[in-house]
Amino acid sequence: MTARASRGRRPGAPDTRAEVLAAARASFGELGFRGTTIRSVAAAAGVDPALVHHYFGTKDDLFVAALEIPVDPREVMAPVVADGPDGAGERLLRALLGVWDDPAIQPGLLALARSLLGDDSGPMVRDAFIPVVVGPVLAQIVADRPEDRIPLVASQIIGLVVARYVVALPAMAQMPAEDLVARMGPVLQHYLTGDLA
Repeated sequence: MTARASRGRRPGAPDTRAEVLAAARASFGELGFRGTTIRSVAAAAGVDPALVHHYFGTKDDLFVAALEIPVDPREVMAPVVADGPDGAGERLLRALLGVWDDPAIQPGLLALARSLLGDDSGPMVRDAFIPVVVGPVLAQIVADRPEDRIPLVASQIIGLVVARYVVALPAMAQMPAEDLVARMGPVLQHYLTGDLA
C-alpha cells in the first residue's frame, strides 16, 4: 500500500521561516502594512497562519522582522520609556546615536534607511514604520496629543539620520555624540512633553 500524500498546508521546514519573510516583504512592499494580513502572508508562503504566528508573533513583529533591522527599535527605546518623560529627549537621542554609531550595526541600518527613503517607500515609513514600530513606544511617554508629538519627534530623528549617516554632512557626521545630545535633546524633549500651543 502506498502512502497518500498529505493534504493541506505543509509544516514548517528549515527554509520555511525565510519563505514566510520573503512573502511578508513582498506583501508589505506591494500592499503596505494595512493591506497585508497574516493569513495572506501564510497563503503566499504555503503555510498555515498559525505557523506564521509561531515564528513571528504579531503582525507588528512580522513587519519588524521583514525589515531586517539589525536591532529592534522597540527594544532600544524601552529603557528610554521606562525612565519616564523627564529627560526622555536626551535619553532617546543617546540611545539612537549609540546604535547608529556602532560600526557592527551601522551598515545594516544604512541599507535599511536608504531603502526606506527610496521613491516608493514613503507610505511604508508613514503608514507602518512610524505608527507601528516607533509610535506605540513613544506614546507611552507623551502626556497628550501623540498624533502631533510623535510625527514631530520622527521628523527630527529622520532628519538627523539623513544628515549624519546617509548624506554625511561633515558638520553633523563629525560632531561628537554628546554634543548632538546637548543640542538636539532639548528639541526632542519639547516635542515629547513641552507646550505645543
